Amino acid sequence: MSVIEPSAYRPPRWLRNPHLQTLLGSSPARVRRGARELDKLGAVHEEHLVDAGSGIRLHGIHSTMPSRHSRGLALLLHGWEGSAESGYMRLTCARLLEQGFDVFRLNFRDHGASHHLNADLFHSNRLDEVLQAALSVSRLWPDKTMVVAGYSLGGNFALRVALHAPRVGLALARAAAVCPALDPDRTTTAMEQGLSFYERYFLRKWTRSLRRKRELFPEQHAIDETQLRTPRLRDLTAWLVARHTEFEDVDAYFDGYRISGDRMTGLQVPADILTSADDPVIPVDDFHAWQLPANARVEIAEHGGHCAFLLDRRLHGYSEGWVARRLSVALQPAAVQNQSASDGEPA
Repeated sequence: MSVIEPSAYRPPRWLRNPHLQTLLGSSPARVRRGARELDKLGAVHEEHLVDAGSGIRLHGIHSTMPSRHSRGLALLLHGWEGSAESGYMRLTCARLLEQGFDVFRLNFRDHGASHHLNADLFHSNRLDEVLQAALSVSRLWPDKTMVVAGYSLGGNFALRVALHAPRVGLALARAAAVCPALDPDRTTTAMEQGLSFYERYFLRKWTRSLRRKRELFPEQHAIDETQLRTPRLRDLTAWLVARHTEFEDVDAYFDGYRISGDRMTGLQVPADILTSADDPVIPVDDFHAWQLPANARVEIAEHGGHCAFLLDRRLHGYSEGWVARRLSVALQPAAVQNQSASDGEPA
């Protein structure tokens, strides 16, 4: 069983509706706020094409504050159909810069404006290319302590990267995940049985991405428009699995990137996980049944929606600062890190 603690996050009463939280958390206003906060810090950004092995290239953005020497490098991973420029990514980047990190915001394949870089489609079992991209990023700045964090599907990827880091020789000091997707089958079911908005939202964004891929690679992706008009995520996923993966069926595909149950017991990298009891797409019961090692901790907030955790009318967020504080422990002396792990608070 996982070590579970209550979160310190307490929203005002008017922000306790999970659907309002989720909608506002991904609003364009948060994207603009993130841009303003990075500008205010004087952050400098540089785009990179990262070698992800086997001829695969992934796009990312390196952010730094040139007025000071950074002590660490944080790899940030967005959620499904998000991007390096999503509001939560920009805002978390700002908080990490304040804590003394440089930040590399990686776009998964076919996210952001990266559809042209690789012919094959993105799917959630493409862990190896994210691991190789993380290695490439670490080699660009080898003198910096590296950490990783992610939101939703990016949280799932961040924890899998941390789990497999020793196997590929990736030196990671710490990991953090906000509302990570633990069991994709249960997440899909939650969207099917909950408010139809969530399933329609992801279908709209995913089919737009697939149409863009069809435009760029028409011979390889002659995708039938009828298929793209399916009303169910599970049906479109079944098409993806059959046409573009080596998995036998949807169940095998979902199981391939599931991290619930005992999948994370071999985790060697210290990890912090934040989720909410009212998340409309990630069932909180999975966190209570999760088997994690002693170096991992789960915090569950009563409210927060999916990856939102908003604090006020100006749409300031709790999770961005939480990620930065938890990861900043990796920049402290070992004795301070050990004390932090024992008392449950970052230095």
